[in-house]
Amino acid sequence: MKTKKFNITGMTCSACSARIEKNINKTEGVIEANVNLLSNNMTVKYDETILSEGDIIKVVLNTGYGASSTEKKKDAPDKSDKTDAEKEFTEMKKRLFISFIFAVPLFYISMGHMLKWPLPDIFHGTENSVVFAFTQLLLALPVMIVNKKYYSVGFKTLFKGSPNMDSLIAIGTTAAVAYGVFAIYKIGYGLGHMDMDMVMQYSMDLYFESAAVILALITLGKFLEARAKGRTSDAIKKLMDLSPKTALVERAGQEIEIPVEEVEKGDIIIVKPGQSVPVDGIIIFGNSSIDESMLTGESIPVEKKIGDKVIGASINKSGYFKFEAQNVGDDTTLSQIIKLVEEASSSKAPISKLADKISSIFVPIVIVIAIVSTIVWLISGATFEFALSIGIAVLVISCPCALGLATPTAIMVGTGKGAENGILIKSAEALEIAHQIKTVVMDKTGTITEGKPRVTDIIVNGINETEMLKIAASAEKSSEHPLADAVIEEANKKKLDLYNVANFEAIPGQGLEAIVNNKKYYIGNLRLIDNKNISINNFEEKSSRLADEGKTPLYFADEKNVLGIIAVADVVKPTSQKAIQEFEAMGIEVVMLTGDNKKTAEAIRKQLGITRAIAEVLPQDKEREIRNIQEQGRKVAMIGDGINDAPALARADVGIAIGAGTDVAIESADIVLIRSDLLDAVTAVQLSHATIRNIKQNLFWAFIYNTIGIPLAAGVFYGVLGWKLNPMFAAAAMSLSSVSVVSNALRLKFFKPVRTKNDDTSINKEPSNDEIKVNVESLSDKSNNNGGNNMKKTFIVEGMSCGHCKAAVEKALKSVDGVENAVVNLENKSAEVTLLNEVDDDILKKAISDAGYEVV
Repeated sequence: MKTKKFNITGMTCSACSARIEKNINKTEGVIEANVNLLSNNMTVKYDETILSEGDIIKVVLNTGYGASSTEKKKDAPDKSDKTDAEKEFTEMKKRLFISFIFAVPLFYISMGHMLKWPLPDIFHGTENSVVFAFTQLLLALPVMIVNKKYYSVGFKTLFKGSPNMDSLIAIGTTAAVAYGVFAIYKIGYGLGHMDMDMVMQYSMDLYFESAAVILALITLGKFLEARAKGRTSDAIKKLMDLSPKTALVERAGQEIEIPVEEVEKGDIIIVKPGQSVPVDGIIIFGNSSIDESMLTGESIPVEKKIGDKVIGASINKSGYFKFEAQNVGDDTTLSQIIKLVEEASSSKAPISKLADKISSIFVPIVIVIAIVSTIVWLISGATFEFALSIGIAVLVISCPCALGLATPTAIMVGTGKGAENGILIKSAEALEIAHQIKTVVMDKTGTITEGKPRVTDIIVNGINETEMLKIAASAEKSSEHPLADAVIEEANKKKLDLYNVANFEAIPGQGLEAIVNNKKYYIGNLRLIDNKNISINNFEEKSSRLADEGKTPLYFADEKNVLGIIAVADVVKPTSQKAIQEFEAMGIEVVMLTGDNKKTAEAIRKQLGITRAIAEVLPQDKEREIRNIQEQGRKVAMIGDGINDAPALARADVGIAIGAGTDVAIESADIVLIRSDLLDAVTAVQLSHATIRNIKQNLFWAFIYNTIGIPLAAGVFYGVLGWKLNPMFAAAAMSLSSVSVVSNALRLKFFKPVRTKNDDTSINKEPSNDEIKVNVESLSDKSNNNGGNNMKKTFIVEGMSCGHCKAAVEKALKSVDGVENAVVNLENKSAEVTLLNEVDDDILKKAISDAGYEVV
């Protein structure tokens, strides 16, 4: 068995890739073939004893497209060379420019008489009819020549018995120009024989502008598709750029820097703070904290020691270590991700365009009608000229000008509306499939959550909360550990002035120690506390609770006791829960897929009410899970932000990237959420529904006028009523269909996302800079009768850090009419209100909010 990749040329839509794939797969000796429309290539697994490379290329050529082996490019490895997609985009841009340069003046000249536009005298009067007609022919020819691909592909597929959109374009425009040339001869004959009626009749019987405008508009649609395809290949380039170009290797007792391609298995590699890990391996000396978030999704940097595995392209945040290279070259984790992205995008199921489906039925019917009409009129005794004009008229009227507008206009308006709502839609395919989505798979870190650690809880015992945070932030300011940033950010948010620190010492894998105000303090994990023989006091239960909630507890201690805990976690975005509820309300299943640990994933799952969550998955596991869901017959959308999400984004039917995510994720995705808001993903699906509905309506308007005109063109009414196709009618039909299509597409501008009426239960709403963040654990508003009519309500409010906060909240609540008393407990962060009579919860919440705090 052999697997080979081929370059494919001539594909213009997903129906093309589907046709090639079908013909190759049914060829004897082929095990499997996948055609990638985006990268213009095909991967074939075949039995080389039965089939040769040339045989495969021949099948593609016979299908109507070009093919060549990718190996031809190996002699020119210059990275500056353009990819096939980039070349196609450049070519389409040239074609579009030339098409409109000639089509616009042609349209002006041809329609000038009808619309009373000013025209030079040379185009007026029967005596100038040849000039008028021949000028239009000269303007139409460059448009046809530059768009010759429609004819080569269209006629090839027609003769192979599988006509598509290009076939309809080729037949219709050829018939229009052929009839126009015939009209020029009739004009010349009329002038030569002084038959001015014939001259006048055929001067108005020209269809050159129809052919040119159809070609120009459809080329505009193809240009937009080519632009999207040109961006797709950038994902692979950016993945390759992530890997360090060099590695510091220890050989013969010396440190030497070599290209990463020259690293061999077993080499000892040195990594200093701030550097990227060049390849995969096992640490043999030292320890460090390594950021693997882009590769694994783990939001908190991972502590690494001797014997632990390190992954290529991860970043060494602090510490110095050496490791033995294990996986190098194509075997590294990053290389495997690149391979998965390529395979997933190439094996993505092709989407049949609705216009192509219609064309496959419509084209043969029109051809049959044209031939039958011609024959019937010849048999009935009509002249050959008359019968031929009937056949050509049928072909001309059946090629609707608006068909070129039907899809591009709706897509342009739809993508524009998406941009207004913070949604970048990169391809028409994405809009087409999004309305069929049945399962949404979401990454956790950076997608559902903010993607960076933040302080969520501060628990104290025997020390003021503000003072503890102030000391901790002062010590952490000298630390390079990523969790230190969260503590410092919290202190900055509360505008705390930090202390000077003496004798700072980082303890790798454990934490730090420092002297603040002549007293030694320790900040770190439980291992640090145990090693220093410090009493944990009564913090064990609280620490366990925080860990169960997916938070990382940092112990704060002096030389004898633990004085408090600062909990750090990657918090959920404000709108994540609402977005999940909206998807479920639309009948879409939501699955959370994360590389983070099971405990953290389970905490987030419970918090958001997600029914299914899968944790500790590698990039290839994510891609495999997407494939498993697809095999159940469900269309899948993947929402992610990291490099580790790239294979899954490429594999999914619709890949949706978070705008704040990595470039690789954004390039691998079909849709980008610019505002990084999951509710925008809901909007994207709803916009897809609206756009597809609009496209179907557009296709109806594109065909209806012309379809109605076919009986008239075929001369059905000529024998009875004397009606024959009038060129003015054809022009009017094309104009009306175009106006209808454009007007209908513009209705998408009024699209508004629909939200269910359930209450917004968004959590962890981000307070303004001068507010204190509140993380509500419970809310009890049950009435308690204390032997009388007084009622009590208890609010759990986190963020009150000192006696001033306590006094401010109590004063605010006591000032509310109907409140007898208010007592605030700083330790359990509760505010208990005793009421004389019923007071609405919103009034009490507003009182706290007005005092500078927030209740959720």
